[in-house]
Amino acid sequence: MINKIHNDIEYMNIIDDILNKREFKKLENITHHNTNRLEHSLKVSYYSYKIAKILFKDYDEVARGGLLHDFFEERTINEVGAKAKFDVYTKHSTIALDNSLKHYDLTEKEQDMIKTHMFPLDTNVPKYKESWLVNSVDTCVSVYEFSLKFKYKLNYAANFTVFLLLNIFK
Repeated sequence: MINKIHNDIEYMNIIDDILNKREFKKLENITHHNTNRLEHSLKVSYYSYKIAKILFKDYDEVARGGLLHDFFEERTINEVGAKAKFDVYTKHSTIALDNSLKHYDLTEKEQDMIKTHMFPLDTNVPKYKESWLVNSVDTCVSVYEFSLKFKYKLNYAANFTVFLLLNIFK
């Protein structure tokens, strides 16, 4: 998938200035679900961009806002307590927006996409349809990535269930 993203020249031209910043590249070293934060952000950005290209005219803003939605660094889970861990997951959109504004010029829409991507876990409600799109795509990608951790367990449970049902109804 990542190769497909990098081969889309139009998309890469839109996000090139973001990807070339040393600070942003650090996301590659941060684990995120079953991948790293850079790959996660690229997927959210690219899928949102492809959908926006069909539905909206502001697909370039969607690509940029989607890419920057998780532009933050966090302390390791071992260093923070349960409440702090929950706060990282729900409040990181504000940190990501602050970091993004330090390094990039952003439109109001791009800022809203970053700030509201955790709704409804965060109380910032998206103002634009593009923000709703990034929010929805981020949720889908996150659930998919997270579920990959448990794929073998889910396969085992499904196979065991089928085995039991077949034996019960013999």
